[in-house]
Amino acid sequence: MKLKYFGTDGFRGRVNKDLRVEHALKIGQFLGWYFSEKKGKPASCVIGKDTRQSSYMYEYAIAAGVTSVGGDAYLMHVTTSPSVSYITKVDRFDFGIMITASHNPYYDNGIKVFDAVGNKLGDEILYEVERYIDGEIAIGDVTEVGVCKDYIAGRNKYMGYLSSIPAESFRGYKIGLDCANGAAHSIAKNVFQMLGADVYAISDRPDGRNINVDCGSTHIGELCKLVRAEQLDIGFAFDGDADRCLMVDEKGEVVDGDGIMYILANEFKRRGMLRNDAIAVTVMSNLGLKNALSDKGIGAEITDVGDKYIAQALDEKSLSIGGEQSGHIIVKKYANTGDGILTALLVAEILVSSKCLASAMVGDLKILPQKLVNVRSAKKDEIMENPKTKAFAEEVNRQLSGRGRLLLRKSGTEPLIRIMVEAPTDEEIDEVIEKTMAYLDAYTD
Repeated sequence: MKLKYFGTDGFRGRVNKDLRVEHALKIGQFLGWYFSEKKGKPASCVIGKDTRQSSYMYEYAIAAGVTSVGGDAYLMHVTTSPSVSYITKVDRFDFGIMITASHNPYYDNGIKVFDAVGNKLGDEILYEVERYIDGEIAIGDVTEVGVCKDYIAGRNKYMGYLSSIPAESFRGYKIGLDCANGAAHSIAKNVFQMLGADVYAISDRPDGRNINVDCGSTHIGELCKLVRAEQLDIGFAFDGDADRCLMVDEKGEVVDGDGIMYILANEFKRRGMLRNDAIAVTVMSNLGLKNALSDKGIGAEITDVGDKYIAQALDEKSLSIGGEQSGHIIVKKYANTGDGILTALLVAEILVSSKCLASAMVGDLKILPQKLVNVRSAKKDEIMENPKTKAFAEEVNRQLSGRGRLLLRKSGTEPLIRIMVEAPTDEEIDEVIEKTMAYLDAYTD
């Protein structure tokens, strides 16, 4: 079973081209009908959106679809992906929907679906959604019409939950927040201020088109400048829907998801909270992280790229923490999905309780030089499924002899092949990248 529209992080694409309003309408219709049939009475869902101007269009289309088949739609309005996951579970909705294209530019958008316990909806149901979109199956006749309600109370409940997690006050600490002109702007600053921090927020004025533009976790330079200029204790950058978080230490140096997982894993182990003394990481995590964790007696369970695979590993292996280098980090004690603001709060609490500098929290972590290059290709599936490609990567890794590695993978959401190389020097990395791009340029069956 291979999904046509839904990738590793939902249905995502160019507005009015790859993702059209009728797609949103049909997604709402099918899910509203499916969950109503399953429970034997009208289903209810909660819907959130990020700050893209197109998110309003999709919000109304999904709500129209759900209510047209008798289901009830509750609108949280502009909010974060993890808040939708959380509210779906705690307020017992049948499913939740987040409208976002995460770190992509404003002219893209997407639809993420959560099940009743706040996990990403399973592929089996999404496959049926796709069949309905393509007209391969129909749903039964429905005569009743559901209701659409404002549910901003859900967002307020989520903010209250976040503020209850840290045991320490942040009073006296200067904390920078880059909200990516996205969903975090309405939540992150308020939560940190509730905990007593002196907050310095940037990119917190969305206009529908400036989401992720030269800001946020994918363009973290402005936050680095802010931390240095204002002599802040720490800074955090989110992406468009705030399920990612990257950190900036007091020197203005970036700490990515690997570094954050290292901080969290060490603290959880110290507290006796790290189940099975291991965390889950993807194939993209740096070899330096795995080596540093091993030195601390912490194992690393390796998964494919995508937070849904991290979530599966956490459940199957009974682990506490897992995540990606990009800053998608799941802490099972508190959430079923990646939550950037939660991650920032946990790291800030460790900073306060340890009474050390932010840079000292990752002092033992030695990251191997790494580069990631994206190559646009409409043939990504064909290339990556060809045995020649596997043989090429294996030969390159044999030549690196364990001193580094080449990882080739296709994007789950875009027409890209991702080349990731780790090696002892930048010169060796560039040589491998050049050789790999030459192979892709000359690709033949």
